[in-house]
Amino acid sequence: MVVRAGREFLAIPGPTTMPDAVLQAMHRPALDIYSDAMVELTDGILRDLGRLFATQGHCYIYIANGHGAWEAALSNVLSRGDKILVLESGRFALGWGTTASGMGIEVEILKGDWRRAVRPDELEARLRQDSAHQIKAIVVVQIDTASGVVNDIAALGAAIKAAGHPALFMVDAVASLGCMPFQMDGWGVDLAMASSQKGLMTPPGLSFVAAGPRARAMHQSAGLRSPYWDWTLREGPEHYMKYAGTAPVHLLFALRQAIDMLFEETLEGSFLRHKLLGEAVRRAVAGWAMGGALSFNIAAPEQRSDTVTTVLIDGADPLALARYCKQKCGVVLGTGIGDLAGRAFRIAHMGHVNAPMILGTLGVIEMGLRALQIPHGHGTEAAIDYLGDSVGA
Repeated sequence: MVVRAGREFLAIPGPTTMPDAVLQAMHRPALDIYSDAMVELTDGILRDLGRLFATQGHCYIYIANGHGAWEAALSNVLSRGDKILVLESGRFALGWGTTASGMGIEVEILKGDWRRAVRPDELEARLRQDSAHQIKAIVVVQIDTASGVVNDIAALGAAIKAAGHPALFMVDAVASLGCMPFQMDGWGVDLAMASSQKGLMTPPGLSFVAAGPRARAMHQSAGLRSPYWDWTLREGPEHYMKYAGTAPVHLLFALRQAIDMLFEETLEGSFLRHKLLGEAVRRAVAGWAMGGALSFNIAAPEQRSDTVTTVLIDGADPLALARYCKQKCGVVLGTGIGDLAGRAFRIAHMGHVNAPMILGTLGVIEMGLRALQIPHGHGTEAAIDYLGDSVGA
């Protein structure tokens, strides 16, 4: 017997569930890609991406997922044989490093832990050792969707400045942009990237790079520049070159609608919504953990992200829980990936989410814990209590 009805709800960290208005925005004829309307659409989105990244720098749109934006970022500022420092706190900064290695870049990993954030003092100490300034760039994620950690980008930027090191500071904001504060210029970030399918509530297929003055200066001598990714070519006089060819018109329609919805809510409103819903999930997990089988992957409460929570399971199969939630109730959970494969499940609370969606997801998980006889305390009730106390009448 199943109790699901209608389409599945995606409680995975991407692609996230999209608003109907975003889906409907794509149901219209394509634009003439050489028209004034197309130019206005592009210019408006580029301007608003700068607002989302909080930068006066240049923004670029790529027809690619986040992995493409990783390559775009690296190829525009580095040369073969350059060295970068990857700050480990989960899977995705390491993935960026793997991309760099495949491009002929030397990669050093500042060893971290999948259960904690990057430590600014360890970064500062390593940079002080690099007196010859062999490290040309530092890469990190703001939120790692495998581990569920949030890194303190402002503190890491301050550590780089304290060390007096000239390396570019490059940040992956894929799982944070639009969901929590990101201050590219204010935090000393030289280059940031993101993609469309998470907090920006748009189908996969678009990614974005924002480049500050220091990144653009390094671009002039970058030996890895290639035609598709090259910023200089994308800044040429022909509008279509902003996409290196035909524009992804319908994805842009969707993105325009999603950004408009974010700005209507206000970014501050979105940040608060994600903070409240993230804490509601954490209250639920803390309640479930009283049974002894479940626990947070990220040990320190202040390092747990507002967009995804990774939950460890001891003595039970997380895949069985994910199957139950999907097959019986139509809720799709994220499973453990990388070092956490077979040991964890993940609850996404980013993008197009509200209290009914989150409370429904938590209720389904608790239902699955009960059905599979996985020891747990009461969690969903704790989430309801928290939101009821926090959201006034």
